[in-house]
Amino acid sequence: MSYAALKQLACQANLDLVKAGLVVLTWGNASAADRAAGVMAIKPSGVPYDRLSADDIVVLEIASGRIIEGTARPSSDTPTHLHLYQSFPSISGVVHTHSACATSFAQAHQPIPCFGTTHADNFYGAVPVTRPLTAQEIDTDYELNTARAIVETFTKSNIDPVQVPGVLVASHAPFTWGPSIAAAIENSIVLEFSARMALASLQLNPQLAGIPQPLLNKHFFRKHGPGAYYGQKTK
Repeated sequence: MSYAALKQLACQANLDLVKAGLVVLTWGNASAADRAAGVMAIKPSGVPYDRLSADDIVVLEIASGRIIEGTARPSSDTPTHLHLYQSFPSISGVVHTHSACATSFAQAHQPIPCFGTTHADNFYGAVPVTRPLTAQEIDTDYELNTARAIVETFTKSNIDPVQVPGVLVASHAPFTWGPSIAAAIENSIVLEFSARMALASLQLNPQLAGIPQPLLNKHFFRKHGPGAYYGQKTK
């Protein structure tokens, strides 16, 4: 993929987050990766979405973080995106928002429980929350340490980032990812919608248990994996 095409893809992804109601002001960003070329394209820092164009997008080398194309300062969350790409080799898109309901769970240091099939269609179980960062981690390499805490959460709990393509950063907000930037955006939309429904469900029944395992298995694996049968076959 040409850099121009990758920048256009990343630009449109960021605009799609606004269209989906997941981003207000400049609170969020999306990046798209070209794995074959070893690069990612990300929104510049602090640029209002109504002024964003493909020419503003910054292209960086994933392995080193070196800027390859673009004159603007890349998003302040760039080290988080880079480390996620380096740690999760199956992903090619990363999205960060401060969507209200998912962020509420993050601020409460609570995972989003899987209560029903809407959640289970995209996430194989609860969406986890990271541990809080230490004062030293916040003071030095904050954005990189954010990603390290995410990877630590998945490693320690033996969570597959392919099956649970999202996380809540404690006291912060959600990140999602996917095999493409389009999938990462879809996961971000589903994450916020699931968080909204989880909050409402807990209000109605504070003792609510999680979805039964057989139903979780059915809904997740009918859409994902070798036995998937939901939707149409790709040609």
